[in-house]
Amino acid sequence: MTAIGRLKTRAEFLHVKGGARFAAPSLVLQARRRAADTGASPELARFGFTATKSLGGAVLRNRARRRLKEAVRLAGPRHAVEGYDYVLIARAGTVQRRFTELVKDLERALAKVHEPSPAKKR
Repeated sequence: MTAIGRLKTRAEFLHVKGGARFAAPSLVLQARRRAADTGASPELARFGFTATKSLGGAVLRNRARRRLKEAVRLAGPRHAVEGYDYVLIARAGTVQRRFTELVKDLERALAKVHEPSPAKKR
């Protein structure tokens, strides 16, 4: 079981943006190994949550973030990898999808971002 922390600063979110990415119908997951000099505990997997204005008004964006936070609370400790930072971006499906499917999307995304990428053909 991995301990869960939070990403808070813009710099932390921007660092994760350059890492692996997986898009599911209800969310987009970005993941990147944390640099050793960040000062965060290496046993911690940290998550950040974002919902853009294109999703809708403040009520919808907040509902989407709350659903993502709860999904991470349930699936994160089992599937997150220590020493990684993750950013979850809400999509339109975040609010409309059944919660059990949202959790499955997150579990699948966490598994996919840690798969080795296939070699590129020339």
